[in-house]
Formats: sequence, C-alpha cells, structure tokens
Amino acid sequence: MPSGHDLKGLIRFLEREEWRECFEEVFDCHLGPVLDAGDIEFDDLAETLGEDWAMTLWGCAFEDFLTQEFDVPGGNVVDAYLKRRGWNERVQTKAYMKALRTSVMSLYEVSDVVPGKSLMARDLVRGGEPVAVSEGTATRTLKQWDRIAARIVPVAGKNILAGGLLPFTPQATDALLDGLRQIFGKKGARKLPTVADHELQAVAFMFTLAWLSDTLQRTAGLPSLQNSDGDDLMFHDVMFPLAKGVTQKDVAARVNAIPAMARENAKFWNWLEDSPGEKENDKPAALRFDTIMDSGQRVLGNVELKGRFLHLSTNSSARADKGGMLLSQALGDRVGAPLTEIRTPEQMIADQRRHGPGDADADIPPEIARQVAHQFLDRQYRETLDQPVPMLGGRTPRQAVQSAAGRQKVVEWLKYLENQSAKHPDPADPVATYSFEWMWNELGVHNLRR
Repeated sequence: MPSGHDLKGLIRFLEREEWRECFEEVFDCHLGPVLDAGDIEFDDLAETLGEDWAMTLWGCAFEDFLTQEFDVPGGNVVDAYLKRRGWNERVQTKAYMKALRTSVMSLYEVSDVVPGKSLMARDLVRGGEPVAVSEGTATRTLKQWDRIAARIVPVAGKNILAGGLLPFTPQATDALLDGLRQIFGKKGARKLPTVADHELQAVAFMFTLAWLSDTLQRTAGLPSLQNSDGDDLMFHDVMFPLAKGVTQKDVAARVNAIPAMARENAKFWNWLEDSPGEKENDKPAALRFDTIMDSGQRVLGNVELKGRFLHLSTNSSARADKGGMLLSQALGDRVGAPLTEIRTPEQMIADQRRHGPGDADADIPPEIARQVAHQFLDRQYRETLDQPVPMLGGRTPRQAVQSAAGRQKVVEWLKYLENQSAKHPDPADPVATYSFEWMWNELGVHNLRR
C-alpha cells in the first residue's frame, strides 16, 4: 500500500466473521476461476509468480471488497470500520480509506513519466483526457505507453495510485477489452460503449482475471523467439579449423565461390537466402528476429575468418546444419570437423550484461557508436513504413493512415515500438535512446500522440 496510508487496522477488521465471509466471496470472484482452471491454490501463486505479486493480487481483491455493499450490519466494511475505529486513525489514512470506498478499477495508458514523482494516465475504458498522478514508487519502473490496471484515488488534493497495480501486456489488454465489450457492448460490437463508474465497479474482478490468466500462460510457456523460418532462436557458432598448410586466402577463395555468400570484406560474408521472401512462417505466438539486406534478402547467417578458424554464426539449429553442410561441401578437406558452441537468447543477454556492450568496439567513442546505430535504425524503420505490418492488418503504415480506423491502429503500433524501446535493459543503449518522433510526423499522426 502507498506510504502513509496504513490499512492494517482495516485489514484486521476482516477477522470479524461477517466480513471474512464477504471478503471470501469477493476473493473467489477475482482468483477462483483461474485457480480452479489450473487446479492450484492461492499459496502456489507465491511460488510461481513471487510473494510480491501474490500480495498484489490479494490487494486487488481487497480494494474491490472495500467498494461493495453487503447484506450484513454496517453494509460496507469501510463505513463500519470508520464508525467503530475511525477515532484511532490518522486524518490522512481516513481520507485514503474513504477514497478507496468509492474508487473504480480501470485500465490506463501511462505517459510523461517523471521517475519518483508523477505520470499522466489516460483511461482506456472510460475515455477522457489524461490525468496527472503523483506517484513515487511505480514511476521508477513504468515506461512511456505502459498499460496498467489501477485505481486512481484523490487524496489531499492529489491523484494517487492505490496499491493494487497490475501491468498489462498487449495480449492481456486485448483479452480484457474483448471481455468488457461482450458485457457492455452490443453483439459483435468492435467499440466499447460508454461505461458508467458503477458498472465498472461491478466487474473489477475481470482486471485481475485477465492479468493472472495472461501472466500464468506466459510463465508456463513464454512465446518463443523465432527467426522468419519459424525456427526457435538458438545461436550457433560453428567453428571449422583450417587444415594444416591451408591459408586464409585459400579458404576465402572457396567461400567467395558459394553463390549464397555475399562478401563484405576479405574475411567476412553474409549468408543470404536464395531470393527475397524465400520462406515465411506465420506462427502468431512467436516474436521474429532476422536481418534484411537492401535487396530484400534475409541474412541466414554470417561467415568470418578468425585466425585458424572459419566461423559460421547463425540463429537456429536448422540453419546451422544447412550452413555447415554448405561450407563443408565447398571446402572439403581444407577444414577439419567443426566444433559448435550453442547459446540461448537468455545466455546471449547475460553475456552482454556481464561483459558490457561494445567490448569489441571499445575504441569507438560512445557518441559515435550511438549515432551509427541510430542511422541504422532510421534506415530500418523508414523501410518499414512501406512494408506490411501484422499489427496493421497486413497493410503498410503509409496505407493504414489513409483511414480514421487505420490511423488509430498506426498510433497503437507506434506506441508499441516506443514502449518496447523504452524497456531496453540498458537505458544508455542506442535502442533505448532512439527517438521515434520523426515517424509520427512522417505519418501525419503526431497530433494523436497523447
């Protein structure tokens, strides 16, 4: 719970039998369906998600419970508690309890985050202009365009966040909004109608269920990272030792003769697909990673001469096998049996964090490295403006902005790009510092960036 808003006395009040039974009903609405579907207990969530998240979920149910009326003496637990014990509470704490009493859980889009101080929150369910929120803890981790389920409550002339805050992924957001449309919208409606506060209060459990279901699914089986062949990412470094008496020049001549090898310099080649768009795989759960050349051809791997070894670097087992066979046939007895080092994406990230970015380019000034990286990203994203984007229904961004509905999708896409960039683990990395503002201007939607 927020600092200075101690609810321990109110929580102890739950020990009274009439309130304990009422709380159990609310708690079951928030967590019961998912726990039953997974055949797990609440205590298991602490092991799966961590103690902090388990307590946050409990807090979501508790804050919902504080807003409800029950057929018991006192009717509402906050009213009953303040009547009996309010004299023993600080003025600020009583104000916070009263604010929670009438609070509403909703889904908000975060912007203009000032770490340790404040943020702007736009209600994605009820609409309206973004509101300023004073917040010291969550703002240290929240990023531009993050989405959160939360209760914004007014206390002492400021808007603050209650304790039950849940970060929503795009998948959880879609699931929640679809569920709300089914309840409040007309059959087959694509747009969520106006929802009154009392209506939203009645379905607060849906926010918890949507978050918990999405989180448990991702915990049980995270979406795989794949290349565009549909192969799971697994980084292979296949090292061919040069045979005795064989020179780098001999090997380079053989590699140059392979049609699929595009030479970058005397010791480095890009291994390219045979033709642009040679193979596509559309598994929806995967996040795709590949490099595209100016010709439109995908880079399947890289080949490099390093000392007495020829290295093939690629991002899947299938490509390692195919590329290894290609090089073995071309080089014959000029190289020995290859050695292979395999690393998962997680291991690659760990290595980068351990050794620090740019070890190999330590002599390059950071500002130059950043400029080069940003120029590369400029080129990549400028090409993307004329390429089909799945989030835009297969249309290019330039095509999508031609309609009102398309412009809204483009805005969501741009926010997604910015949000993912802002979440880079290294805030000094060129990806994290990249500005997408030119894309908003280029597509004519900068006025919708709010």
